[in-house]
Amino acid sequence: MIVAAKRLSQVATHMGIAYALAYAMTGSAVFSGLAVLVEPVINVLLLPLHEAAWAKRHRKARDVRARYASVALEKISQTGLHAGVAFGVMAVATGSFALGGLAALLEPVCNVIVLPLHDRLWDKLERACQPAAQLRGA
Repeated sequence: MIVAAKRLSQVATHMGIAYALAYAMTGSAVFSGLAVLVEPVINVLLLPLHEAAWAKRHRKARDVRARYASVALEKISQTGLHAGVAFGVMAVATGSFALGGLAALLEPVCNVIVLPLHDRLWDKLERACQPAAQLRGA
């Protein structure tokens, strides 16, 4: 149960960061809310196409080293895809390529800073709940 709550909290934190950045850039609750909803939908629609294209490349890898290189390039490409979608959504919402670029840079940085702190808090909560769960199971 705690794992599901942690995952839900991670999604809410991620969306909160995206909303706060969008609101700071647009000043509009409506555009910020739409951006937070539209961006993941676009990513979900594009990701299977991206994965299918890279799967073909992975199958063509001749050895283990080439496969690892292909997977690494896929992850870099996936990062670029997400940044591109963030850029596009924010550029459309604000009408500014500069703000689109800023969003594409700031959102991942904020996630890299905030989400590990979030996870540490949840790890502490899990450890605090663990003895109680062990006592019930004994």
